[in-house]
Amino acid sequence: MLELLGTYRNLTLQLLLSLFLILILSFLRIPIIFLYGLCTYIQPENLGQNNAGSGVRAAIRRPSTVDDPKPNGEVRRRNRSKDKSEFDESNAQIFRIKLDEDHLRSRMYFTEYNSLFVLSFLAASCFLLQNYVGVEDSHGVLGNGLMFPLVLGFIALCKVFVALAKISIERSASKKSEKKLSLIFGGLGFVFGIIISAGVFPKGFDFQLGSVDAFCCILISSSMACIAGFLYMPAGRSARSFWVGTDQIRSNLSIISCGWFGRMILYANYIVSVFTCLLWIHPLAEILVKRSSSSSSHTGLVGNVGMSSTDFGKFRVLCLLLSGLLQAMAVRPNLQMFLNEAVLSWYQRLHGSKTPDLEFSRAKMFLHNHYLCLVALQFLAPSVLVILFLGLSQIDLSSFAVSRLVCGSLPCSDFVTQVGLLMSWWVVFVWSCFASASLVFYRRGVLYVS
Repeated sequence: MLELLGTYRNLTLQLLLSLFLILILSFLRIPIIFLYGLCTYIQPENLGQNNAGSGVRAAIRRPSTVDDPKPNGEVRRRNRSKDKSEFDESNAQIFRIKLDEDHLRSRMYFTEYNSLFVLSFLAASCFLLQNYVGVEDSHGVLGNGLMFPLVLGFIALCKVFVALAKISIERSASKKSEKKLSLIFGGLGFVFGIIISAGVFPKGFDFQLGSVDAFCCILISSSMACIAGFLYMPAGRSARSFWVGTDQIRSNLSIISCGWFGRMILYANYIVSVFTCLLWIHPLAEILVKRSSSSSSHTGLVGNVGMSSTDFGKFRVLCLLLSGLLQAMAVRPNLQMFLNEAVLSWYQRLHGSKTPDLEFSRAKMFLHNHYLCLVALQFLAPSVLVILFLGLSQIDLSSFAVSRLVCGSLPCSDFVTQVGLLMSWWVVFVWSCFASASLVFYRRGVLYVS
């Protein structure tokens, strides 16, 4: 028995870790705690009329109510001149509600969010354990435990893509124009994937894919197209949350913008994401690498300062990991800003006219409250993709028989490593480009929050 456990030590550790995490995540309800305490808002309809006989009293009331009756002649005289211009303040109230477990479970896509959270956490933990315990070739594929995190990571990736595809075709969750733009950016992502994988501009991007055959090129390009198309709408929402959360509109409303910690997370997430996606683009990838001192052909900064090639590779991996973790940490402030955006719309319409029409803001509050878990899934998906692709790239596949085959001009194990890094970088690159372009349009007044 002990000999069997020693042979399958890594696999046993993977199974025990997975069972332990499933029990912890289920018992403590970590996916719910992750969103617990967020504040949502509701705007009741006809509050003064519906609650006239109930215990709920309006915070803002008109002078003439049931509690303070006036003579009929005075009411008629006043209404004759003011009925057309007066606004009932009792309908201009909103209520803040802290989300609890019952609220979250009643939202659309909660099941998908919960399962994706648990599955991605399990896969990332198994990748981390596998990287820590290492691989022993003498124990075979099952004994070294490689098969378990690979299968779990592949299932988690499929879960993410299926959830994003389901959200993309949801009718009322986005506009038709956004769906069309997603298709356009998906096509551009396919073209961009062919350019990178085929090595059309080898001096533009620092990826060592070698000579890729047609099948692998199409497979990589299709994956990049799906990522670009699926992440367009979440990145736009993230940019809008950043714009509102950092108070770029100068509203000076504490109820709308983030606190200092939330702002710090939003700024750090954006800066690290932009910096990380530049690390694979020349000339920055050349400036930060110090070449061999025996060669005297390097002039200026390129090749003379920076890190060694090995240290620079580790630095890029750490930046990708940090970017994925910061995106996961930014889910809560982004989601809170998504909910606060409806409050901003209500505030703008309330003070934009003497007789405001609040039906739009009431509908917006309802939709933002209704699609809470859908948006949480969109905000969580990029960090999950970055971490999972990065975890796949760090697994040593040399113990697999298929790794001894050649994929293009590289061994399959090295090829899978490079493709995993490419996909992880592509998620960060696409997210940063969409968010940066949206922020520029907000700054120039082409886009606005309403």
